[in-house]
Amino acid sequence: MVAKAPVRAKKPADRGSGLGADVGLSDADLLEMYRMMVITRQLDERMWVLNRAGKVPFVISGQGHEGAQVAITRNLRRGHDWFVPYYRSIAAVMTFGMTPREIMLAQFAKAVDPSSGGRQMPGHYGAAHHNILSTSSPVGTQILHAVGIALAAKIRGTDQVAMTSMGEGASNQGDVHEGLNFAAIQKLPVVLMIENNGYAISVPARLEVSIENVYDPQKAMSILDAAGYKAGKEAVDRARSGGGPTILEAKVLRLTAHSSDDQQTKYRPSEELAEEKARDPVPHFKAQLIDAGVLDEEKDGALIAEAKQIIDDATDWAEEQPDPDPGKALESVYATGEPGATGGSAPMAPGSVEPPAGSESAEAISAAFKEGA
Repeated sequence: MVAKAPVRAKKPADRGSGLGADVGLSDADLLEMYRMMVITRQLDERMWVLNRAGKVPFVISGQGHEGAQVAITRNLRRGHDWFVPYYRSIAAVMTFGMTPREIMLAQFAKAVDPSSGGRQMPGHYGAAHHNILSTSSPVGTQILHAVGIALAAKIRGTDQVAMTSMGEGASNQGDVHEGLNFAAIQKLPVVLMIENNGYAISVPARLEVSIENVYDPQKAMSILDAAGYKAGKEAVDRARSGGGPTILEAKVLRLTAHSSDDQQTKYRPSEELAEEKARDPVPHFKAQLIDAGVLDEEKDGALIAEAKQIIDDATDWAEEQPDPDPGKALESVYATGEPGATGGSAPMAPGSVEPPAGSESAEAISAAFKEGA
């Protein structure tokens, strides 16, 4: 007869810190979120160094937005859902699957850049293999793209959610209101993350909107308004279950100038900038993790060293990649050949090509609308 080992009561440490327990986050989850914030910050800072050294032409920063982006985007399913970013979405696209190498390829405008093959200015994130639709340059129009993706997902029954982001300065565009209104009527699986950092280039929020919050919950077309990881989870779950779209307004910081071509000290007082730096989400989250016993200075030092190694690798590797072939500058920009032709080949005969798998007829789409799709 084999004697049974005594059952030992778990120590408090075995149960985790409890810091994220109320929202379903383990200590490992919290550390991974912090790690993503640290890597993103170092990548962002490296972009500025490269710009000032004359190696990359432009930087539009996400410093101060990392906490909200990582927390909310983490609720999406990688490789299944869709994300439609904006120019400050560096932490969000990395949380959703893009790598520092891929982002650096865009900074250096290399031929294998997944965002545009080196055709777009930096900050236009996109990666088809990650289900990240290329960033739209005209602000606010990305909501229309996300709503279109969500409509297709609902009609096809793919159980996908489309999330998009924008600053508060874009939220007053007509496209945004039209897109949200349509999404609300059709109960589409869309999540709009508004990252309110208080400035649209040099215009303060008080001159952009007439209320303290971009969307008053009582006037937001019956679309839920919330912020944070828990709210992000609720928003994604709500969208996936057929509950319709959600607006998440995250009050974030803009720690840098609007872009590398801007000088914010001309319109932002030094006292305001100092106050913003004191609320930096990266050291703030670090302090929370240390207080909860999830992190210590030794682990943090190792994590920072690892992040530097990752960024060094991404920088060196991307810089060595081949530049685009000028002879291919118009590829994927203009159609070639006659209407209906592909790749410059002869025109196809009408009706000679079967519709791709998964495509729907106009009749099917109309029927879906009649059924309340």
